[in-house]
Amino acid sequence: MKNNIISLQNISVAFDGERILNDINLDIKDKEFVTLLGPSGCGKTTTLRIIGGFLTPDGGTVKFEGKEINNAPPHKRNINTVFQRYALFPHLNVYENIAFGLKVKKLPDKEINERVGKMLELVNLKGFEKRSINRLSGGQQQRVAIARALVNEPKVLLLDEPLGALDLKLRKEMQTELKRIQQRLEITFIYVTHDQEEALTMSDTVVVMNNGNIQQIGSPVDIYNEPINAFVADFIGESNILNGRMIKDLLVEISGREFECVDKGFGEDVPVDVVIRPEDIKIISPDNAKINGVVQSVTFKGVHYEMVIEAYDFKWLVHSTKAAEVGSNVGLDFDPYDIHIMKKMEVEA
Repeated sequence: MKNNIISLQNISVAFDGERILNDINLDIKDKEFVTLLGPSGCGKTTTLRIIGGFLTPDGGTVKFEGKEINNAPPHKRNINTVFQRYALFPHLNVYENIAFGLKVKKLPDKEINERVGKMLELVNLKGFEKRSINRLSGGQQQRVAIARALVNEPKVLLLDEPLGALDLKLRKEMQTELKRIQQRLEITFIYVTHDQEEALTMSDTVVVMNNGNIQQIGSPVDIYNEPINAFVADFIGESNILNGRMIKDLLVEISGREFECVDKGFGEDVPVDVVIRPEDIKIISPDNAKINGVVQSVTFKGVHYEMVIEAYDFKWLVHSTKAAEVGSNVGLDFDPYDIHIMKKMEVEA
């Protein structure tokens, strides 16, 4: 079992009297790819800055390999950071940018040369040593920033929305590239993003945050398939979130109709939130359906059609490879294991 490399215990931060982090607790394991995911202002970058030593928490303890590091400055931590704006030196070429930290440490030229060479190979920039930073594409600049951070051989790499400035195609390529680098080097990556697809694509563990609180921690599959509350369900992918009533174990009422489900332990006659993913809903003949509706809109999305179907004062989002006609009456169907029951929670969006 992997050991915790970083532990945040009861971390709280306030700026100008406003709470940014509310006593959060988080353990990050060695060699793990962890993503802090949430909307702007949720506290994810503040959490990253605390781990990196750029910000001291008002309360709580930061531990690195079991030792408290609250007051250790960034350069005394075995942690490096790649920022959204890569902060490369424009007057230095690619080789000089990557070698900069090693020269500051006054390492022998031979060792610097070897380590920079390995990094150039790792980020697929061999042959670019003498290239000016200003003559690189955004993706290439990002690779230089990653190589510069990794050449110092940190145990943890922090990445603060590093793909934000790239176009969609390049972002997808770099997602794969970052995961490959992390697995090859076997070091801990802590990644900040508000992009759900990025988090689901790259991470071993996703930490969903909102309003300075951790909402849920889990694998991408767990977070997607078993969201803990309406906020997580809505933030991770698209969802139909409906008011329901748990009649008893394995039986829930939605829109006045009873449906078998696989959840239990909520009690009897209890209001609940019901989540059904758009891709789990099948369109059938209205004659055979418990829920009937009218197709309001159909949008072609490439892989599937996205339809909005109004039924019983709720606009259902449905993804299907076959399109129904706008204005037509259709039935909606879903299996018991496609119904996810959650406790009613007051969650600020």
